[in-house]
Amino acid sequence: MPPLVGVAPGVVTLKINGVDCSARDDQTVLEVAREQNIHIPTLCHLEGLESVGGCRLCLVEIQGMRGLFAACVTKVTEGMEVQTSTPQIEAYRKMIVQMLFTERNHVCSVCVSNGHCELQDLAVEMGVTHVEIPYLFPKCDLDASHPRFVLDHNRCVLCQRCVRVCDEIEGAHVWDNQGRGIHCRVVTGLDEPWNTSETCTSCGKCVHVCPTGALFEKGRSAGEMAKKAPQLPYLQNIRKGAARG
Repeated sequence: MPPLVGVAPGVVTLKINGVDCSARDDQTVLEVAREQNIHIPTLCHLEGLESVGGCRLCLVEIQGMRGLFAACVTKVTEGMEVQTSTPQIEAYRKMIVQMLFTERNHVCSVCVSNGHCELQDLAVEMGVTHVEIPYLFPKCDLDASHPRFVLDHNRCVLCQRCVRVCDEIEGAHVWDNQGRGIHCRVVTGLDEPWNTSETCTSCGKCVHVCPTGALFEKGRSAGEMAKKAPQLPYLQNIRKGAARG
C-alpha cells in the first residue's frame, strides 16, 4: 500500500481484515484493532500493564510473513495487511483454550469465579463445549495463609497479570514465576507462604486483575467472586509522573 499524501511523520497506514487504518508507528496491532472495533480475544493482556504475548490467543496473520504473530506485542508498520480471523487462527485459539483447561484443575461449578471468569468466557466464544486433549490432573497447592486473600494454583493460567500489576503499578514485586513449562508456578517471595511476604501491601490489585479464580478474596463462595480491575492506565500514568519528578 503506498503511503498517503500529507501523512505526518510517525503515522503509518495499514489494513486489518481489509479495513484501511491509520495509526501511530508505536502502536501494536491489538491497539489499532480495538480502535477500529475489531475484536481480537486476549487473556494475558490487560490495558495499563506491559504486554508479554504469553497466552497467544491474540495470534494474527500478516500478509507476506510466515507464521502467526501475537497482536499485543507486534508493532504496526507501513503497508501491513493483517487478518485477525481465519480458519487456521480460530483452530489455534480453540486448541489453546482447551490446553488451558486441561493443564490445571478447572472445575467451574465449584469455582468462586464461576460466571465471572475470562477463561470461561473465552470457552463460550470459541465454542469449546468439551476438550479433546487428555487432562493432566496435576497436584496443585492452595495458599490461604494471607489474612484476606487465597491463591489457588489449580485455577492459575500463568497470565502473569498478578506479577506485572504488583511490579509495574504497586511497585512491591511480591509475585514472580518459578519453574518452566507445565511445572511453572507463580510464587510469593522465594516460594514462601503469602503471609510471610514483607513487601505485600494487601492492596488486592493482584486479586482483581486475575482473570480466573486463582486469586480470590476469603469468604467468597462459588460464583461470588466478581473481579473489579483497578484503573490501571490511570495508576500507571500517575506512577510514571512520580518517577519523572
